[in-house]
Amino acid sequence: MKQALMLGLTGWMGLTGLVGTAAMAQAPTIELTHAREVDLDGLRGLGPTSTRQILEERDKRPFRDWKDLMERSTGIGPKKAAQLSAQGLRVQGQPYPTPTPAPAPATAPQR
Repeated sequence: MKQALMLGLTGWMGLTGLVGTAAMAQAPTIELTHAREVDLDGLRGLGPTSTRQILEERDKRPFRDWKDLMERSTGIGPKKAAQLSAQGLRVQGQPYPTPTPAPAPATAPQR
């Protein structure tokens, strides 16, 4: 009985570990239009100064898109925008667009 209980508990704990891992794999979405200071402070790469600047700019007028956010917020370029997007930040519901790699140029056959 004790052995069966231990096996059941071990199996259950393994299952909860898998569920927890799957939940952590997908970052929660944070819409910049509605984000609070605490939401933005929780993102890696944004400190209190950046957060305040973003919120002050948003109070002037909403961000139209990622390009608008990067133009109006110092310290946010394509690399930082991609990092923030990967953590769940969205601007007007959109993630930061990842660039599509350019196709490799065709090479002439060797003779």
